[in-house]
Amino acid sequence: MSLGTNKELAQNKLILLYIINAVNMPVSNLQITKLILENKFMNYFLFQQFLNELCDNAYLLSETSNGKVFYTITSSGKQTLEYFTSHIPVEIKNKIDSNILSIKTNIRNETYIKADYTLKSENEFIVSCQVREDNFSLIDLNITVGSKSDARTICDNWKKHAQSIYSEIIESLLKNRE
Repeated sequence: MSLGTNKELAQNKLILLYIINAVNMPVSNLQITKLILENKFMNYFLFQQFLNELCDNAYLLSETSNGKVFYTITSSGKQTLEYFTSHIPVEIKNKIDSNILSIKTNIRNETYIKADYTLKSENEFIVSCQVREDNFSLIDLNITVGSKSDARTICDNWKKHAQSIYSEIIESLLKNRE
């Protein structure tokens, strides 16, 4: 391997540490993968290899919750990032920094807004919708519908518009009905 290749490998690992540190909350494999690929920071296979190596070397911690793997940076990872952050190209740091608020919002929304359905009987599906904020449940909604199509539509709408639907429900429940 040439020195340039080693430098590039180290740089890519630092980019991963930088992103996970900047997000400052557990990030799922899917969330970090989308972020890396959408911004073309590195290819998928190298990215997954680097993620595993950073975990193996205790720079990142991986934890499984609800069947998903989430990553957080360790104190060792933070220390390494602090020492070598200057090795990350300025334009990449600027791109991450300028998008970090929307990245965090997307991750928070994906993490705390949940919708799923289960089959109860042949023509009965139970749709479960939830909004959580800081480990506190704002709403848990269970609805029985007659078709898989309706169940899917409710889940899709909830995932895309949970905040406004939640507001509409609260407004409707608080409405004076005398």
